[in-house]
Amino acid sequence: MTTKHPDHSKESKRINRIIGQLQGIQRMIDSGQYCINILNQTKAVSSAVHSLETALLEKHLQHCVRNAFDPNHDEADREKKIEELLTLFRKRL
Repeated sequence: MTTKHPDHSKESKRINRIIGQLQGIQRMIDSGQYCINILNQTKAVSSAVHSLETALLEKHLQHCVRNAFDPNHDEADREKKIEELLTLFRKRL
């Protein structure tokens, strides 16, 4: 069974904002800005990346995982989806 992936265009916009934030940090470093100001911006980027990850995970659960648990769906794909999530969360420990 072929599954269409969810639309990630909003996440693409988030990535562009993150890229802009990173470029701003590069400019701050290049111009010799105060360390704490740079660190505040890196924390903002970290928060933005975390929000991006959360949005992607939510879409994955709502679309890909939900579809895998449809009664007409393949049991092997269900197991694959579970293993993918377990692998992902093991990487974060």
